[in-house]
Amino acid sequence: METVRILGTGSYVPPKVLSNLDLQKMGLDTTDEWIIQRTGVRERRIAEPDVTAADLGYEASLKALDMAGMTAKDVDLIILATITPDTCCPSGANWLEAKLDAPQAVSFDITAACSGFIFGLSVAEQYLKTGTFKNVLVVASEIMTRTLNWKDRTTCILWGDGAGAAVLAMGSEGPEILSTHIHSDGENGQGLLMPGGGSKTTPISYESVDKGLHVLNMIEANNSFRVAVRRFIESIKEAAQFNNIAVEDINWFIPHQANLRMFQSMAKTLKIPFEKFYVTLHKYGNISSASCAIAFYEAVRDGSIKKNDLICLPVFGGGLTWGSALIRW
Repeated sequence: METVRILGTGSYVPPKVLSNLDLQKMGLDTTDEWIIQRTGVRERRIAEPDVTAADLGYEASLKALDMAGMTAKDVDLIILATITPDTCCPSGANWLEAKLDAPQAVSFDITAACSGFIFGLSVAEQYLKTGTFKNVLVVASEIMTRTLNWKDRTTCILWGDGAGAAVLAMGSEGPEILSTHIHSDGENGQGLLMPGGGSKTTPISYESVDKGLHVLNMIEANNSFRVAVRRFIESIKEAAQFNNIAVEDINWFIPHQANLRMFQSMAKTLKIPFEKFYVTLHKYGNISSASCAIAFYEAVRDGSIKKNDLICLPVFGGGLTWGSALIRW
């Protein structure tokens, strides 16, 4: 019986590094020690002004396609998870399709904030199981640094830029997606909010810009922390229970890279070794939907993930959105 398989993974981060010390030099009221203690972030990557989310996604896609032994001409569906597309119209996925020169593919965006990669995997899974598409490229790409108020130390210290990708197809061999699980809570999704840019505050005006409506706002951070930890844990347990395995039997947890203290709390509550958490947060910060995808690729690339390992990818993001995927490598 054929199931959904991962044929290739890839990621790309811009070469420019912005460290915590660089933020201090910019005049931000913070220190390297303060940022590390509160978040675990030491540095993040910054895209150059002429680079777009589709550009980052393109580079990650090439790596994933190369690992899969494919070209863009073999892909018939491209799903791009992003909250920072090149433009709202055309979609970010449309731009990526053009860069890949894949006119035979259908392409569209998914907006699920930091949960986007798992939402993308879940959507791809459904299309593959029904036979609608054969080879699916799921990409998560973000340029979060263009959504920030660089004078707000509660938000600008957290985020970075980058992209991750995976190629999926039905098959009987290779890494298998055992299940995906996605959830949302629209009523309580205003804790992470970018008020401007949508139909609620258009057209963009000097007044809306002056009011900071076009930058990311984080409201009630402490409450968001508690909710995120709870949803992360629920998502892990859901994946384990659905597949009739014990949480402690999972070899790796590769969560959305939100906050190091969250991971420590999750490990303590679940009574699992913190060493089972694969962390890239210190190098790249929070890259929204791309964080989980990038960390997953790096765990594959550096050999941390071994054959037959069980890997859980739990995520939580604005919306509110959350979920998980369980993969047997």
